[in-house]
Amino acid sequence: MNRRLLLRALACAIASVVSLPIRAQQQGKVPVVGVLMLTAGPNDPIIERIRQELRSLGYVDGETIRIEYRGAQGRVDRLPQLAQELVELKVDAMIVGGESIARAAKQATSTIPIVMVAFDSDPVAAGLVESLSRPGGNVTGVFPLTSELVGKNLELLKELAPGVSRMEVLYDAFGVRQLTVLQAAARTLGVQLELVEVRSPYDYNAVFKHASRKKAEAIMILASPHFYVARDQIAKLALQYRLPTIGGGDPLVRAGGLISYGPDQLATFGRTAYFVDRVLKGASPAGLPIEQPTQYLLVVNLKTAKALGITIPQSILLRADEVIR
Repeated sequence: MNRRLLLRALACAIASVVSLPIRAQQQGKVPVVGVLMLTAGPNDPIIERIRQELRSLGYVDGETIRIEYRGAQGRVDRLPQLAQELVELKVDAMIVGGESIARAAKQATSTIPIVMVAFDSDPVAAGLVESLSRPGGNVTGVFPLTSELVGKNLELLKELAPGVSRMEVLYDAFGVRQLTVLQAAARTLGVQLELVEVRSPYDYNAVFKHASRKKAEAIMILASPHFYVARDQIAKLALQYRLPTIGGGDPLVRAGGLISYGPDQLATFGRTAYFVDRVLKGASPAGLPIEQPTQYLLVVNLKTAKALGITIPQSILLRADEVIR
């Protein structure tokens, strides 16, 4: 019996050693993961989701892994400096959220694995990777096809309110690539678009006043990290001006927007933990295929609909993945 217990304990000890991240073994330290974001703060839900998914894989921040967060507070010009800081800390991997951040990180290092969530661009067209199936270099991650979904969101608007003919479109530099698809869909569906590009200092009050003057009947929010962090303000102003919001992702609808269809944003960022786990165990990002999200959500806020006097068709409610009441 004692011999059995000894063998069992020895097997457990060997398994625990084998499971240690290879890169950490080589460096003789707890692995360090850098997280670099343009707008999301250190306690933002997407950062918490990354921590949660890492914990599910055995990486507990402050114990079996150390997370070094850096945030640019919306300033793209700060990204190169922050990326260099993480390189100088000799992090074992970086998690970044978007093309501009991935580009800054790649310019700072050609050896540290970079795991990106490319919401705002095609990483192949941007020159960040060679192909989705075999990235090459040191960049891999997740690529949600947000541009392809703006037409779907416009179709939802027409299903929701067939009489809508004028819509304001809120976009910034991150959403420019989505405009071509949206304009083609608008021509097909007979919707006149009023394009409003928002630039720093991002005056959302002025945006909604403009929509009111132009007698817009709805407002579409294109994907942007700036709009993500301003989701509470955008939702509040939309209610104040009695404008239904379309798009903007599931976080905007939970904040009080009306309806959106797109990738589950928390799950998409959480998936970066899988890639971090792989590279810490020795996999090369060059051979880790870039994934596209498998979870897409149609989210409807009935509370907002009621406040705006809108009846959501049963056809939409039956398809909704999440209905906020």
